[in-house]
Amino acid sequence: MKTTMILTCVALGGAMGFAGCGDDDDGGGEATPTTITSVVVANPDFDTLEAAVIAAGLADTLAGPGPFTVFAPTDEAFAALPEGTIEAVLADTDLLTAILTYHVVSGAVDAATVVTLDSATTLQGGAIAIEVVDGKVILNGAVEVLTTDIIAENGIIHVIDAVLLPPE
Repeated sequence: MKTTMILTCVALGGAMGFAGCGDDDDGGGEATPTTITSVVVANPDFDTLEAAVIAAGLADTLAGPGPFTVFAPTDEAFAALPEGTIEAVLADTDLLTAILTYHVVSGAVDAATVVTLDSATTLQGGAIAIEVVDGKVILNGAVEVLTTDIIAENGIIHVIDAVLLPPE
C-alpha cells in the first residue's frame, strides 16, 4: 500500500508535500495521515473538498505547520449547493480561495473551546458566528457541526453539514 500512497502524492503534483506518506518500516499497516491535507485526502467523505483545495492551490498551506482549525464540509454538503455552483466556483480561483479560507481559523481550536466562543475570525477575514442550540454547535445560524476534533499534527478538523459562504 505504501507504493499506492506515494503514487497518490505524485499524482497530486506533490501538493501534499508527501505528508502522510511515511516510511512503513514497522512491519505492518499503512502510514497514518498526519496533516490536515492528508486527512482530507484519506477521507472518502471529502472528495469535493480535496478537489477544491487542490484547485485553489491550498494543499501545501494545509499541509504546512499551522496550526489550523478547518470546518470541513462533506461531499453531501457540497452536493446540496444549487446545481452548477460547484463548477462555477471551481472555475473562479479567487472566489474558491475566499470560500475555502472562510472555513479555516488560525490556531488549533478544539470542540471544548468552540462551544465557549460566539464567533471566530477566519483566514479569509470574515467572522463565523458560533452558537450552541439544543446541544448542537451551529455556525452562522444554519450550519451544524457533525463531528468534532479530528486531530492532525498541524491542527483540527470539525466536519460540517453545509458549505459556509463568506459575508459579501
